[in-house]
Amino acid sequence: MSGGLIVAASASGGGKTVLTLGLLRRLSDLGERVFPAKTGPDYIDPAFHAAAARTPCYNLDTWAMDPATLDALLSYMQGQGPVVAEGVMGLFDGAPAGASDNKDGSTASLAARTGWPVVLVLDVRGQAASAAAVLRGFATHRPDVTVAGVILNRVAGDKHARTLRRACEAIAPVLGIVPEQVGLSLPSRHLGLVQAMETDGLESILTHAAQVAAEHLDIPALQRLMGPGGGGGGPLPLLLPPLGQRIAVARDAAFAFAYPAVLDGWRSAGAEVSVFSPLDDQAPDPKADAVFLPGGYPELHAGRLAGNAQFLDGVRSAARKGAKVYGECGGYMVLGHSLTDANGQAHAMAGLLPLDTSFAQRRLHLGYRQARLLGEGVLGMAGKAFRGHEFHYATTLSTGAAQPLFAVSDAEGTDLGSTGLVVENVCGSFIHLIS
Repeated sequence: MSGGLIVAASASGGGKTVLTLGLLRRLSDLGERVFPAKTGPDYIDPAFHAAAARTPCYNLDTWAMDPATLDALLSYMQGQGPVVAEGVMGLFDGAPAGASDNKDGSTASLAARTGWPVVLVLDVRGQAASAAAVLRGFATHRPDVTVAGVILNRVAGDKHARTLRRACEAIAPVLGIVPEQVGLSLPSRHLGLVQAMETDGLESILTHAAQVAAEHLDIPALQRLMGPGGGGGGPLPLLLPPLGQRIAVARDAAFAFAYPAVLDGWRSAGAEVSVFSPLDDQAPDPKADAVFLPGGYPELHAGRLAGNAQFLDGVRSAARKGAKVYGECGGYMVLGHSLTDANGQAHAMAGLLPLDTSFAQRRLHLGYRQARLLGEGVLGMAGKAFRGHEFHYATTLSTGAAQPLFAVSDAEGTDLGSTGLVVENVCGSFIHLIS
């Protein structure tokens, strides 16, 4: 498989996200259509990628997506143009289960499956020629992964750059030397970066990133590694079955964590997808036969959401009329009775599920999840299997009399019990379903 390039790193925090954004925006400014992608179950980075490339960004996940679905998604994307994919964490980091068969969700597994060349971003602060040893280790660690070049990031000066180039260029082409003081950074908070839609001056940040890419990256060499693209084709596959024929999806700064490939797949399958903003006190389309409340940051807006009667009454009305109502993570919490914010203030939510949650006492829940439906309902028949991801700090204070939604295990198959709740045609859980 050709027509793609992966920007990876030796570890998280090495600068691969902002350099990927600079590359995407620079290519877009040059008139080249590229399809951005993100390895793994990330929501934040893809929104920045989409803004930078001026085209949607899809997630690619070798753990959560079955091989046939992943291959169909890759083929569809490559039919639109060459793909520029940002890796996740370090190049070889993934789930403990599946590493031997390229199904661990790591960037390396995606590289091995696609054959795309990897450009490794190395943060070289505090080292000089020793960076070559790191590069050599990454370049030779797996014979089925091709490290085709390196970008040296946060370089202290000209002398540092010369030493690094001499040490590294015998191992892999040096495709960029980026100075330490170029002002490339993105704001962050407890779940990672601040969302693209909330970032002040986003266009200025992307313009600056593109200028850095133009000045310090070898753009022609990167374009040659990508190849021409256009070698795929075929329809967009369904990652998840549509919830209904007319699906209303909450979409704003509190409910932004919906995978674009899932929603586009629903549209491609013939479903009508409309969006509404709970923060603007909008109700779902009254004609919708399904309502989807994705995850996001409702805890940051709990007081405002609690006062938005049109939104809350609209969701309750949809449930009363028999529409399927499904919430993930933040959306799940909003379907509950109450959400307590970080200051300890409880706010009344939709009250459709017997659930009370809190951010006053935070505890991290993180990892891939295998989920199996415990009964027939909104998401399908009993026993239907899904794969997804959990990433939140919320604490469940109480749950009332309701059936659990899923039986759950982690990536290694460890039984985690049951999770989520179901009340007739309303259900949800903390798991973000991927496929």
